[in-house]
Amino acid sequence: MTSRSAGGGPSRARGADGPTVSRSERTTTHRPSPRQRSRVDTSRLAAYDVLRAVDERDAYANLVLPGLLRERGIEGRDAGLATELTYGTLRGRGTYDAILGTCVDRPIAEVDANVLDVLRIGAHQLLAMRVPPHAAVGTTVDLARHVGGDGRSRFVNAVLRRVSASDLDAWVARVAPPLDIDPVGHLAVAHSHPKWIVSAFRDALGGDLAEVAAALAANNVPAAVMLAARPGRGAVADLVAAGAHPARFSPYGAELAGGDPGAIDAVRRGRAGVQDEGSQLVALALAAAPIEGPERWWLDVAAGPGGKAGLLQGLAAERGIGFLAAEFAPHRAALVQRTLRGAAGSWLVVTADSTQPAWRAGSADRVLLDAPCTGLGALRRRPEARWRRQAADLPALTRLQRDLLVAALDSARRGGLVAYVTCSPHLAETRHLVDAALRGNEEVERVDARPFLPGVPSLGDGPHVQLWPHRHGTDAMHLTLLRRR
Repeated sequence: MTSRSAGGGPSRARGADGPTVSRSERTTTHRPSPRQRSRVDTSRLAAYDVLRAVDERDAYANLVLPGLLRERGIEGRDAGLATELTYGTLRGRGTYDAILGTCVDRPIAEVDANVLDVLRIGAHQLLAMRVPPHAAVGTTVDLARHVGGDGRSRFVNAVLRRVSASDLDAWVARVAPPLDIDPVGHLAVAHSHPKWIVSAFRDALGGDLAEVAAALAANNVPAAVMLAARPGRGAVADLVAAGAHPARFSPYGAELAGGDPGAIDAVRRGRAGVQDEGSQLVALALAAAPIEGPERWWLDVAAGPGGKAGLLQGLAAERGIGFLAAEFAPHRAALVQRTLRGAAGSWLVVTADSTQPAWRAGSADRVLLDAPCTGLGALRRRPEARWRRQAADLPALTRLQRDLLVAALDSARRGGLVAYVTCSPHLAETRHLVDAALRGNEEVERVDARPFLPGVPSLGDGPHVQLWPHRHGTDAMHLTLLRRR
């Protein structure tokens, strides 16, 4: 879903840019025979199976889909179609449910979950892809017959024919609350986000509805694959030679236009890895901020899965500084270990609870805390997270974030720096959290982080930094730099 303005609905409608349809869809000009209708398209079935895994097992689409495509031998154009159907349906689910709710004869919550996923796949094809209406309806009916029998296929056929009567803009104008009466409700339907997330973005953006709409729309645009060359081990030039383009801001970043990053030699050898540019920038800011006195070791207190650790450890090694990475979850600690394997310098990965650190207090020169959070800053990469996360998750998360921040500050030496980072713009996880943790603590001062992100525009008044997909093309990463006096 994308938006023309704060008040406009998604600009993509039937016939707008989208994945090219398969040859069979382009050339179908007749009603398929019963035998043909019994054939289920492999791309649509793959998308359906991923959606069911997300719903039934809380699986992550980006982890399930690649393996499923390999297992079933789905490649090329068919793999692209399966990918668009999966991620596009997950992104548009809120909008599609609002539309489908007017086309069924019962509350949407009473529709069988498997049938609802079939309907969502059909709605995405009808409203946001180039698939001709007869092909979208016909192939989705085939899918419904395969997973639920003739009775459900007839139901799906009837509902999708109602959906096909209007384009996406017309549907949004019909089902979304008026912007001037209920701006949060309108933007939630128009951009397919839960209301509580729309409210959080509105608060973080100072109530500017046009910018809120732009931020929500950016969450519905697939993120580019960004690579990071690990200092002392790889170079951006190697990534460019493999077909990537230098990143806009990060001197270690490169954007991959397409293809499998695992096929790049530098990535395969651990000299580079997949890492969002915003993630790179916040780590680089911690390394760039000035600090008094000699430095002995840096600490990453919540290091999994290891992207920032790979960048920081390389920078520390170049300066002859030791590096300790701590991670609570053993499987994530193993990922950090894999990232740092073969790196030069002195480093160690430990499985530890960083709220009760085993290392000596007041000894680390620089401390990175990339705190566990709602992940609202990465919704363009994990679209299912917007439906999985709830506002009720915040109290437990913010308690953990505060405990980790207090421990991180205790770990830093006098004059040392702490970077508090979250992949979320929610004020409860960012500015309000830091305010609460520092209340009454006169030993800690905020450091203006903006000078340490050179060339990055639209960083606000500081001292904290909030990156945004619609402003910077990065995940919505938050950074607050703190110094122990």
